Amino acid sequence: MRLNTAILVLIIACISLSGCSSNPKKESSEQELYDAAKRSIKLRNFPLATIALEELEARFPFGKYAEQAQLDLIYARYSGLDLEGSILACDRFIRLHPQSPSVDYAYYTRGIANYGLDLGVSSQYFTMVDVSSRDPGHMRLAFKDFSELLNRFPESPYAADAQQRMIQVRNNLAQYELHAARYYIKREAFIAAANRAAYVVKNFPNTPATENALIMLVELYNSLGLDSQAADALAVLQANFPEGKGFDDEQNFVPQNVLKHSRSLISVITFGLID
Repeated sequence: MRLNTAILVLIIACISLSGCSSNPKKESSEQELYDAAKRSIKLRNFPLATIALEELEARFPFGKYAEQAQLDLIYARYSGLDLEGSILACDRFIRLHPQSPSVDYAYYTRGIANYGLDLGVSSQYFTMVDVSSRDPGHMRLAFKDFSELLNRFPESPYAADAQQRMIQVRNNLAQYELHAARYYIKREAFIAAANRAAYVVKNFPNTPATENALIMLVELYNSLGLDSQAADALAVLQANFPEGKGFDDEQNFVPQNVLKHSRSLISVITFGLID
């Protein structure tokens, strides 16, 4: 009995000593967190900056650095290649600070983040990567973001770059539609291909894809026996690209697409995935 009592006293004493010897960790102040985040950004340690800014935002949502910290979080996440996280930070800033003088930055960054999500990291470093075959969902969102920026803040310092990016987005969207049209041609779905090409002409005029789309329309309409539509497409092609690749030196139309394929059995049963 005396032994058990001695052991119990010893355990209590150890617990008391450990409690006295270990001081609770001091939490960083708002100023310390903000300074740590700015140092990390300056050193381009964006993951560490993101951690500090997220803690700052969580602990001091109404502090003096709250709005600036949210802007810095947008930048830190984007620069750290966390594009989806950057978009979420932009959404939050726009929702919480719609009248902020810096809200145009949030629209712009959301646009370039969506733009980057569709291009992918590889295509930013390797020019041979073909992005025309990718589903341009985020590209459309980027176009919407840039358009809203220009409509709401035409004098923004980001407006000129946003306008240039919108041109590139339109070109990419047109190329995607043209890629889809070629896919349908390969599978001899000519009506679907014609619809895609017509969509390019109607919705993306004055893009590099327009000439190819018109050439495609002339061939497809001829193949489908739609002589009137083929003549109209040819007239538009000749009016806009008289010296283009759709005509030879005597202004005769020169087809550019192979509309008939000798498809093997394996091509048919694999829906063209293996030719």
